[in-house]
Amino acid sequence: MSRARRQALGAFFAVILLLLTYRRYHPTDGQGHITKPTSVPIFTQQQESNQNSIAGPQSQFLWSHMPLRYPVVEIKQVPTESRNLPKVQSIHSETSHSQPSTQQARRLVIKKTFERSWRSYQSLAWAADGIAPVSGTPINGGGWSLKLLETLDTLWIMEMYEDFELAVAAVMQVNFEVTPSPEINTHDTSIRLLGGLLAAYDLSNDGRLLTKCVELGDMLYSAFDTPNRMPIIHWDLHKASRHEEQLAEENILTAELGSFTLEFTRLSQTTGDSKYFDAAQRVMELLDRQQGSTKLPGLWPVFMNPRAELFEGDEFTLGAEGNYLYKILPRAHALTGGHIPIYRRMYERVTFAAAGHNLFQAMNPNSEHFLLPGSVRVIMTQNGKPRTHSLSEVHHRSCFTGGLFAFGGALFNIPAHKRIAHNLVDGCIWAHHSMLHGIMPEVLETVPCASQKHCPWNEWHWKQEAWKKVNGLKLGSDSDFNIDTFIKDHNLPKGFIGIPDATSKLRPDVIESMFVLYRTTGREDLLDKAWDLFQSFNNASKTNHGNAAVIDVTCEGSKPILSDTIENFWMSETLKFFYLIFSSSDLINLDEFVFSAGGHPLRRPSSSG
Repeated sequence: MSRARRQALGAFFAVILLLLTYRRYHPTDGQGHITKPTSVPIFTQQQESNQNSIAGPQSQFLWSHMPLRYPVVEIKQVPTESRNLPKVQSIHSETSHSQPSTQQARRLVIKKTFERSWRSYQSLAWAADGIAPVSGTPINGGGWSLKLLETLDTLWIMEMYEDFELAVAAVMQVNFEVTPSPEINTHDTSIRLLGGLLAAYDLSNDGRLLTKCVELGDMLYSAFDTPNRMPIIHWDLHKASRHEEQLAEENILTAELGSFTLEFTRLSQTTGDSKYFDAAQRVMELLDRQQGSTKLPGLWPVFMNPRAELFEGDEFTLGAEGNYLYKILPRAHALTGGHIPIYRRMYERVTFAAAGHNLFQAMNPNSEHFLLPGSVRVIMTQNGKPRTHSLSEVHHRSCFTGGLFAFGGALFNIPAHKRIAHNLVDGCIWAHHSMLHGIMPEVLETVPCASQKHCPWNEWHWKQEAWKKVNGLKLGSDSDFNIDTFIKDHNLPKGFIGIPDATSKLRPDVIESMFVLYRTTGREDLLDKAWDLFQSFNNASKTNHGNAAVIDVTCEGSKPILSDTIENFWMSETLKFFYLIFSSSDLINLDEFVFSAGGHPLRRPSSSG
């Protein structure tokens, strides 16, 4: 073949290649009109070769090959072995099942409750983000099959291995690099999706799941590519994929900033790549440095500015989103094998400040002794000095504190924290038992006592506080207002002065704390109380397609009105902890696992001797 013919033929093939490439990345609508791409940009030939070597659908972009604008000079190395830490799980929780047949029967009922939801999801909403529990219709948001990813470890724990295999096969088809959402919440993605994948891998040792962990972890790692290495929580991954400039936000929930720690640490331990641990650790070191200089030293405000690294807020709560940060501190100490001293230091500062400012005894008609976790607002006086104002508003999510003090008290051998744990768990159980249907509302308000130890019931004082809550006046100043009628009309139990949010989403916080306290102490009465709580949840919320959120836990009648919604944590967390509290103590032993903020068990490193 002549040189001229070779050149002509080469030019012809080059044109054909260009046309094919153009058509591949500029699809048409069938009439020759170019449609707008819906996914992130293309990748290089080398990236395509790497992508073809892993399981799952071929995605258009590999985050691991994204060049960093702000690379780390020296990566902090993740600890992979554990010191001889104190035992967390009590020997009493191994031998206290006086009636194992009863516990087995309870466990079976809980599993059937889970299966009812799962079968509806399988048949009516498979691979969707969730299912509406009343209508049975699929629910979608980010398009990443949230229900599947969050529920993998529960399937394994309940020995539903065939369903687990089907779910893993479906998860392998999830493409984390294509989403219709304009932005994602990296906090939610880490604790729910990455945590679920890591837990499922730790339990099953299925290498396919580790592949998906790395895929998702690399994407989340790119959200840390900011000038000060603070992550972007509300992240436009489409812009990031085009390598556009990223800056940390100026106002986010503080808990969201510190919520990557357990998942990123465990991902580094399982892959041997410390970059994930390094990213999360830099955030925690900032929190450690600033912890003593907030308006309430020891606690971090609800909101902060990560771009300027400022913690200037004046509201401090253990509820709302604060639980995601505070609950991980002793668990991070265990997961890093005791090699990172800041986690114990931060835990001790938090618990010292919370015990002095946030925890209170609530007045109640039986004068029972317990504690509830409240909030604090710091007000600056005219002379520039702070003054704390305690709020007796209790969030259901703040009931994680019983588990926090129980786990930390056992891990660090602090007897006082164990006693506080009992009192906090008892307080949240009281809040459930006080309500008509046995279900604590999302938010409640009670009458705080002046002392945590002595608090006799005073009905006149309770009514006065309820009156003041409504009118801001002293009792008797408005003859047209009848406090007894108000209490009756609003179904306020004795001791409650308000229920700002009467809904219930069937959250896991109370049963998780009961589970942790039982495993760390072997306290026998918690088993029957946990069963009572499960029955209250199930009786009030059961539907044909699972369980639904309760619109108003104060309403009268045999069953409250339900919403056609339910959060995925009902199956991925709440039912899991109900199942585990009635299970053998060697199923997710707390000396071998820590639970992430999203309720997923992550394996602790083995002891170095």
